[in-house]
This record gives sequence, C-alpha cells and structure tokens, in this order.
Amino acid sequence: MTGRPDAPLPPAWPDRAAWGTAPSLRAWQQAAVDKYRSAQPRDFLAVATPGAGKTTFALTVAADLLSRRVVDRITVVAPTEHLKTQWAEAAARAGIPIDPTYSAGKGRTSDDYVGIAVTYAGVAVNPLAMRIRTERFKTLVILDEIHHAGDALSWGEGVREAFDPATRRLALTGTPFRSDINPIPFVSYAPGDDGIPVSAADYTYGYAHALADHVVRPVLFMAYSGEMQWRTRAGDEVVARLGEPLTKDMHAQALRTALDPRGSWIPAVLEAADTRLSEVRRHVPDAGGLVIAGDQETARAYAALLKKISGESPTVVLSDEKGSSKKIEKFTASEDRWMVAVRMVSEGVDVPRLAVGVWATTVSTPLFFAQAVGRFVRARSRGETASVFLPSVPHLLEFASDMEAQRDHVLGRRVQDEDDIFAAEEGLLAEAQQGESASDELEMSWEALGSTASFDHVLYEGAQFGHSGEVVSGSEEEMDFLGIPGLLEPDQVRELLHSRQSERARKQKAEGVGDRVVDSVQELSTHQQLGVLRRELNGLVAAWHHRTGQAHGITHNALRKECGGPPAAVANAEQLHERINRIREWAVRQTS
Repeated sequence: MTGRPDAPLPPAWPDRAAWGTAPSLRAWQQAAVDKYRSAQPRDFLAVATPGAGKTTFALTVAADLLSRRVVDRITVVAPTEHLKTQWAEAAARAGIPIDPTYSAGKGRTSDDYVGIAVTYAGVAVNPLAMRIRTERFKTLVILDEIHHAGDALSWGEGVREAFDPATRRLALTGTPFRSDINPIPFVSYAPGDDGIPVSAADYTYGYAHALADHVVRPVLFMAYSGEMQWRTRAGDEVVARLGEPLTKDMHAQALRTALDPRGSWIPAVLEAADTRLSEVRRHVPDAGGLVIAGDQETARAYAALLKKISGESPTVVLSDEKGSSKKIEKFTASEDRWMVAVRMVSEGVDVPRLAVGVWATTVSTPLFFAQAVGRFVRARSRGETASVFLPSVPHLLEFASDMEAQRDHVLGRRVQDEDDIFAAEEGLLAEAQQGESASDELEMSWEALGSTASFDHVLYEGAQFGHSGEVVSGSEEEMDFLGIPGLLEPDQVRELLHSRQSERARKQKAEGVGDRVVDSVQELSTHQQLGVLRRELNGLVAAWHHRTGQAHGITHNALRKECGGPPAAVANAEQLHERINRIREWAVRQTS
C-alpha cells in the first residue's frame, strides 16, 4: 500500500495560495488543522465558504492520521460522480491514492489504493456493504458537502448505517444549511435562542473572512431591470417593470418574460456580460463566463445568442448528457469565452477561471444561489474580481446582499411560509437539478410578448452603486460599471464604484441633464427612442389607472383595439406615438 505523505500539502489544489499565509497552508486551514489535532475528535464539522480550500484541509488531516497510524483507510463521500474524480485527483497530488470507480458491488479494490470515493446515492443503495468495509479497517470518512445527507431520508439513514463504525468522521460543507426535520448524521446540535436545536460547527470560515484574507474574489452583482409585457390566460396584457413591487405570480411571470430568449432583455444582458468579460480578459486572459440556464431549450437559445454576440460558439453542458464532465474539464483547460450550463451549477462545477456569470434561471432559493455564486469566487491570483449579472428581483438581490450571512441547520423547524428564506428547499432544488420549467398552470397562464433591459445598479458588499435615472443598455453610463478593471483589491473596487458614481453625478449636474426631459426623441438612437416612448406611454397608462381604476392591461388592450398594431413592447415609434396621443385625447374628453 502506498501514499503515506510526509511533505506538506499545497495550500489549495491545484497550487492556489493566498498572500500573507503560511507557505504550506492558508491561515484558516492551519488554524482548523491545529484545532483538530488538539481535540482529536471522532466527529468534526468544518464550514468554509466555496473556494476557500476545504479539500486541502481535509487531505491534510487525512495525511496526518495516516502517518500516525490512527487510520488505515480513507473513504470520501461526495454529492456527484464528477466530484469523486476531483477528489481522487486532489488526493493523488497529495500522495494519497483514492479509487473513484469503486462501487459496493465490487467489494474489493486494488492494494495500490489507500481509499475510495463514493457518492451519497451510492452509499444509500448498499449501506451494509459500506459498513462491512468500514468495520474491516480503521477508517477516516470524509463527508463532502454533508448537507446532502439530509436531502433524502434514505441518504441520511444510509450514511449513518454505513459509517457508524468509522474511527474518524470529517464533515465538510460550503453552502448554507436549511431548515427541516431531518437531522444530518454525525452533526452535533445545540439549542438555539428559541430552544430549537441548531447545528454546531467545530470550525467556521465564512465569505467575509475569506475575502479579507484574499482567499476568494470580491463579487460585483450587476442588477438589470426593464419593462416586461406578457399576456395572461384571461387574455389581458400586463406591463410591469422588473423589480417593482408586484404580486408573487406577477414577479414569476415578469422574470420568465425577461428570460425569454425571443425578447430583448436577455440578449441585452448577455451582450453586457460579454462586454464585461472582454474587460476582465484584458487583465486575466483566460477568464471565462458561465450562463446558468433553466432548461435545455433556453440553454441552446442562449448559446446561439452568445455566438452572435461574441463570435465564438459556447460550450453547452446538459447534465443528463453523456460526457458532461469531460466537457467541463475541456472548458476548464481551454481559454474559451463562454459555457452555458443546465443543472451543473452546484458543487459539480469547479472551473477556477470563471469570472463572469449570468443568472438566467427561475430557480431561486438561498441554497441554490449560494452554490451557483460559489462557482465564481475561487481566487487564483490576487486582485481578481467576479461579476454576476442578475435580474432586479427582490429575493435575488436579498441573497446577494446576504452573502456573508452564516446559516446553520435548524432542526425540527417546520416550514410554515413558502416565502421564508429558511424554507426547506428539496422541491425547488430538485426542480433546478432536473431542469424542469414552470408548472403547467403557469405555462397556461402566461405568454411573453416583449421585454426591454436597462442597467439598474451594482450591488457590492451590500451597498448599491448606480446612476440617477434610467441607464439604457449600451450607454456610456452603463460602461462606467462594465468597464471596471478585472484586477482590483476589494477596497479598490469600493473606491472605484464610489468615484464613478460621483463623477457621473457631477457631470450630469454640470451639463444640466440630471432631470432633463428629452425634447426630441429623434435625437436618440432607435432603441433609446423606443425606450423613451414606451416609458411615456406606460406613465400615461398608470395615470389613467389612478384616475379611473382601470387595470393597465385593459387600457393597453383598448389602445391597441383603437389604434391597431402589436403589443407595446414590440410596437414601432409611430404606433407608440399614436397610442400616446389617443390616451391624451381620452384624458381631455374625460376632463371636459
């Protein structure tokens, strides 16, 4: 049997370190290892933000236990097949050979291996076989992303049965826990302030600490708003602005309208993201981008749009396709610009060069958000920044503002409100992982008619930075933020955002254009003309609603009936002018 490493491990696999840390381990890793060595516990839970180097910490502990003969074998339990391979590769670099192809049906593996890597699903299939192996050897079990042991009752029971005899158990997680009634095996719980049991981590290293240590990248969230128009099942046409106060159903329909590849919102956001990626690649030549799509059809449509925008064909990864892992590996090793992925956005995607992301899915839970954003925060070189483009949807912006919050596993807290941020997420996350689109009821009740996009603001460290008034896509004001250099320290990012915001405000004030009404829309480009006219029409429709109580959609339908033409979102300038004049005539007649 080989692989009893005595040399210190690299600070992160493959060879990624932070400045100012110890030569062999990052400061947090060394502190966690020291705590483990001093306590020598049977069970240890380490919570560390994605990209911080949990794998290196775990393998350091494993190497120490092997060298002191505390354990003879290693078993790694991972959420996905893709991650099994990643663990095996990382362990091999540390001198610990692990078999990622092991299955309970094999029973044995080569004597060249010190350990095996399996999935939670594989353990649940035959926990007895895994228990027999665990009993035969003094075993260290590394439970990667331990929260998955609570995803299904059978998984949790299987993990408990299989690894109860283990000599040591090391549990890792990098994403927020959620609330449910299923205890996670081998995790300690202590009563919270309200008396409800809460998970107790033995060591915690959050995003805020990792950012201060330069272990992870700062994330700029680029929020985009815009006007959405859709038709309900009743035939009413609804116009709403993304991010404005809406009912839950209207929020969902507005978001789906924005993400419709046939509209104007998603192409504008993809173009902005590609512009941002080009700016980042000036300083980080191999930087890549990831579009998180909701289903296969839209993923292919987004890929076609990106090909037109960037001139390069993106890598499209659909997790139920054979060879998905190989596609990811090929993209990781290349300098290609874009990858569009469905479902492969949680722990299974580890592409350190990802620097720009586009959120283009309707699935939006705290756990899924944390997993997805975690794909962009891995730091390779000092000063790298990440940019994630988001729809201006309140709960997504809340998650972005709340990135630094630590959430423990709350046990026995039944979910009463489906809007609760701590709500159990199995259903929604399963929907994300299965690529399902909206329910049949929502499909029947919604038809996208058109959309426009406008830059809303940048969210950084919980603070908003932007310009007054509407910032149209492709404008100089938008470039103030898209053009931020790709290599900056966190404090430099903050200072630059402040300066660009204040400089633009001073310039607008000096030119007297802050609140200036455009006298002639003919002076603007075509998309700017249409944007001004749509805003004017929607403002008049809103005023008519306040005067008469008539719903916006009914008013838009009445204007179309009298003036003809398509929905406002796709109407031309002449048609919009005619409707504006007509509703003004209505107002004059009513006043008279």
